[in-house]
Amino acid sequence: MHAHSHGNGHEHSPATGQFHDHGEDDDFGDEDVELDDTYLLSGDHIELTTVGIDIGSSTSHLMFSRLKLRRLGQNLSSRYVIVSREALFRSPILLTPYTPDYAINASVLSTFVEEAYQAAGLKREDVDTGAIILTGEAVKRSNAQAIAELFASESGKFVCATAGHNLEAVMAAHGSGAAALSREIEGAVLNVDVGGGTSKLALCIDGQVVETSSLAVGGRLIAVDEAGRVVRIEPSAREVADAIGLDPHLNQVLAEPDQRAIAEKLADCLMEAVRRVPLSPLAASLMVTPILTRTDPIDLVTFSGGVSEYIYARETESFGDLSLHLSAAIRARIDGGQLPAPLRESGEHIRATVIGASQFTVQVSGNTVSISNTEILPIHNLQVLYPQLPAKDPLTPGDIRQAVQESFTRFDLEEGAQPVALALDWNGTPTYSRLRALADGVALSLPKTIAAGMPVVLVFHYDFGALVGRILREEIGLTNDVISIDSVTVKDFDYIDIGNVIMPSRAVPVVIKSLVFPHSHDPRAELAE
Repeated sequence: MHAHSHGNGHEHSPATGQFHDHGEDDDFGDEDVELDDTYLLSGDHIELTTVGIDIGSSTSHLMFSRLKLRRLGQNLSSRYVIVSREALFRSPILLTPYTPDYAINASVLSTFVEEAYQAAGLKREDVDTGAIILTGEAVKRSNAQAIAELFASESGKFVCATAGHNLEAVMAAHGSGAAALSREIEGAVLNVDVGGGTSKLALCIDGQVVETSSLAVGGRLIAVDEAGRVVRIEPSAREVADAIGLDPHLNQVLAEPDQRAIAEKLADCLMEAVRRVPLSPLAASLMVTPILTRTDPIDLVTFSGGVSEYIYARETESFGDLSLHLSAAIRARIDGGQLPAPLRESGEHIRATVIGASQFTVQVSGNTVSISNTEILPIHNLQVLYPQLPAKDPLTPGDIRQAVQESFTRFDLEEGAQPVALALDWNGTPTYSRLRALADGVALSLPKTIAAGMPVVLVFHYDFGALVGRILREEIGLTNDVISIDSVTVKDFDYIDIGNVIMPSRAVPVVIKSLVFPHSHDPRAELAE
């Protein structure tokens, strides 16, 4: 274990990988408390070695970092915050390898990962936490399973996020620094993440991503070999080619002027979406999510993703695709004044993604939680959904249902497909009518989860866990297991483990793993034999 605690009176036990607090606030007593594959951290300062692994349709890469965390308060239930991030090693960018049947080549990917660890001077056991982000083709079941097997030994300390179009847009906005920039300027920032297969738009206001959109515009929609022969065509590229009278074929040369013509049309479609103007039929056909509908004035535009390396002149080499031509076409439109706001360079470009995960433990008192069935504990790696509740009082059940539904959409999750932890940052006056509305809203928000018999897991920042949990079970009549805890601060991009209840104190250990950022068309491609 390579997490280090620097608080007074805290010691690291190398035998168990646990920290033991011998001070006055020791809630563990003299017992060694174990939460399966996780470890419990205490102390005022923690250092973690973490890795972010991004595996996408077009490119894959790793980043190793050292995180320093500090506890905000003096008791064990206080939240740790990251006070510094230090990049230890950035791997080269790998063009994601594929087998002839268009599955990701797990063997080549495994070799790449091992070489990255070696180049970083790290062994698997040297890394405390990590995050694996799967996007595009990597999300497909056969690919995801093969990739998961590469990291099976880290399953307890790594979190894995499969990102659809909306979540990719959210992650790119945070990873590029666009979300933070919107808070800094107190205005609206539009981040445009141009990748290999899609472009993701994220509108950021006050540090939050308030709306996302995506369209099939990217640099690797067509790939060619060294002789210029087409070896890969995505359906969206064929659609654009048809629209301008071209008919590219696998294993045949696609002339440079024709590549440029396709890229020019792709850039036109992207700019329509960026400018939020009525879309042409072609641009509308390339949309893979709904268009942006908010009309907030945009103050700055940033670009991220692989193609942005060319837009910002950080890359000039061709990798046998449309990226050079597409970036030149986008840059010409930027210089021609087609952006809705001035351009600002983002903090991260192609690496605008998760750099790893932080991990820490809190304890919550058994007096303020509601756990209907302790036999289902421990549970691990529940994704946290953090609905953006409207600023009104009182909230109606319909308000809560809408906010929860929007949260599922933002993370490309289907309600009822898997258990989640619903985080409700509500701090209204705890009258019965308000708490009942809150509980009714939760029940309305999770119909498929409830019908499937999955546990309903709620996380409150304030002291309403026991009350709402009791209403759900005793008054609304939920027969599902309900876990409702409070005094825990979580947010989007968090994953939560809830451990066994510790007796006799009835404390509940909770491990929070947070993704850390630096500052229905057919996606199947045609492949040459």
